[in-house]
Amino acid sequence: MDFNRCDFHGKIITFPFLKTIMFIRIILLTLICGGVIAKEPTTELDPFIWLEDIDSERAMEWVKNENKSTADDYKSKPIYKELYQQALSTLNNKSRIPAVSRQGDWLYNYWKDAENPRGIYRRAKVDSFISNDTAEWQTVLDMDAYNEDNEGTWVFKGMNCLKPEYQRCLTYLSPGGGDAVIMKEFDVDSKQFIEDGFQLPKAKMRVSWRDKDHLYVATDFGAGSMTESGYPAVVKLWTRGEDLKAAKTLLTVPNKSVSTGAFRLGEGDEAIDFVLDSTSFWTNDFYILKNNTPKKLNLPDSAEINGVFQGQLLVSLKDDWTFQEQALKQGMVLLIKPDLLLNQEAKAETDDWQVFLDPNQFTTIESIATTDDSIIVNSLVDVVAQVDVYQPNTDDANRVWQKNRVEFPANGAVSLTSVDDKSGDFFAVYESFIKPPTLYHVSGKNLKATAVRSQKPSFDAEPYVVKQFFARSKDGTFVPYFIVMNKDLQYNGKNPTHIFSYGGFRNSLTPSYSGSYEALEGAYGKLWLDRGGVFVSANIRGGGEYGPQWHQAALLDNKTKSYEDFEAVAKDLVERNITSPEHLGIEGRSNGGLLVGATMTRHPELYGAAIIGVPLLDMKRYHKLLAGASWMGEFGNPDNPEHWAFMKEYSPYQNLRKDTDYPATFFFTSTRDDRVHPGHARKMAAKMESYGYPVWYYENIEGGHGGSSTNEQLAERLALVYTHLWTHLR
Repeated sequence: MDFNRCDFHGKIITFPFLKTIMFIRIILLTLICGGVIAKEPTTELDPFIWLEDIDSERAMEWVKNENKSTADDYKSKPIYKELYQQALSTLNNKSRIPAVSRQGDWLYNYWKDAENPRGIYRRAKVDSFISNDTAEWQTVLDMDAYNEDNEGTWVFKGMNCLKPEYQRCLTYLSPGGGDAVIMKEFDVDSKQFIEDGFQLPKAKMRVSWRDKDHLYVATDFGAGSMTESGYPAVVKLWTRGEDLKAAKTLLTVPNKSVSTGAFRLGEGDEAIDFVLDSTSFWTNDFYILKNNTPKKLNLPDSAEINGVFQGQLLVSLKDDWTFQEQALKQGMVLLIKPDLLLNQEAKAETDDWQVFLDPNQFTTIESIATTDDSIIVNSLVDVVAQVDVYQPNTDDANRVWQKNRVEFPANGAVSLTSVDDKSGDFFAVYESFIKPPTLYHVSGKNLKATAVRSQKPSFDAEPYVVKQFFARSKDGTFVPYFIVMNKDLQYNGKNPTHIFSYGGFRNSLTPSYSGSYEALEGAYGKLWLDRGGVFVSANIRGGGEYGPQWHQAALLDNKTKSYEDFEAVAKDLVERNITSPEHLGIEGRSNGGLLVGATMTRHPELYGAAIIGVPLLDMKRYHKLLAGASWMGEFGNPDNPEHWAFMKEYSPYQNLRKDTDYPATFFFTSTRDDRVHPGHARKMAAKMESYGYPVWYYENIEGGHGGSSTNEQLAERLALVYTHLWTHLR
């Protein structure tokens, strides 16, 4: 170690005047250089902090060397080439169903394939799409052509079109695939950007239509306009043709809030305009605009507004609440007239509010959508989906509801993709672990579900069976998990087994043909099942599978409950003699990457291989990196000693130890991930290498938090991941 110089975020700092005063030199180097003089990494001193400087020459040289090392090892293996071709062929499968959104008489879809690697945004007439196997698609925006005409690497991030004409759209484009985007107004009929239309420069923004000539804009307005989480702190009403600086400020939230924004629900005289202050990741203060002035709603800050139905708000309770002298339970969904929430002293009439839904302990409400005449509820019962449509009995003053179940195949997941307000028609996708996605059109008149598109199978499902088991966690809680395996599986403890889980942010893992929440089109069937692997999806606490309480059971000082649940599933698989630690691989991404990093350092003896994707790992500094501060409601504030006392017990970066038999570890991330900082994966990999552990690392230079921008990039990552698993779990 040179005690007269150091590298600080890629810059060399020298101290020629301190050649004789050793102790002063050591103190200054420790303070300024992040403790690089330590003989070994410790909690207090971080010798790898320079890897947080995302684009520095030194950091990027490290990334390139790591990528090359992984490529030299894995891409030279015959299995990699086979896996890559299988993954790419599956991802580009032309029979896969389009994810559609309805806007008036048109269905819109973003499509990527071998001919359109960057994707096209396209549309087809609704009636033609439903009645014909091959719809006549019109290209609205070609992203490959856009990239040819514009400098940089641009990724399509969606269009928000103005009701009811759906002609003018706010288009979001990301340089590199991150969350920060530019916004430009687009005309879908002329298929051109509007030269003098609304435009905003690159930022993490929240923008929505009020009407043709007004937008609600929350973006980076300059110094002091962003929260410490990196999201907008100011929301304004912007008039067409007006300088953005002159736009009317509606609300400015404190720097400690996560973000702000505004939006309109409904149309015409029934439209309601909302402003919100996201005070934390799990709490919001809702306001209604009256004469462009925000008026706060009297709601618990954990409640969510799901929509507006015939002038009443649909409100989901995440905690118990006493309202109008009635005790209401966590998980209930209410219908309330907004004026009743603006006047705390008002006494309600019988039709001013009611309990709309009261789910039991085995049921959670996944999503709610409204039409002019009905409410569509997608729920989970023991992690299996069901869809119900509620219509009010208009002859009853108390509004009694008629409920009708929409019939889909059993034991799978159903997601609503598009709802038409006027007709009540909607589209939904059904899939399971071994049944490919099928797109259904449901008639609002008779609620009959008709299959209109089905993906051809990516693998032969006949040899496999799906079972649901329950593992008993450390505190006695029963944790469900799904297992996909060959019907003729031998219970000999030698089956290569792959567990995927997430366990956070109230996100539910449901049966998926992709095996995870990514759109992988069933690739895991070819890359894993058909080669003799067993796949497991674990529904651990921290997710939303059993409602708010399932999530809250693993918040803050109880976060380790997620890890105990996951470890219980791993042990249960071994006890059933399905696998053993040397044949057991685990994978998680984002919060799931934290899960894998934490359980790997807690109990390395349980696993043979680990996949850690776009992860959080350094929980001492996570809140200082990109959007990290927005998640303190989930994990805690490490600057608070009481919080750090429980966070330090599981933070993977701080708990990595020498002379330990860790599972073979593969990291993947993206340089352009502007949500979870790539420094987490970089530093953990570097620290493991400094201790002499073998590490495989892959950092895609673009792709954002998803990790990839094209199917080729995604196929490369999948092939590397499964090469890693097959190399270490056979």
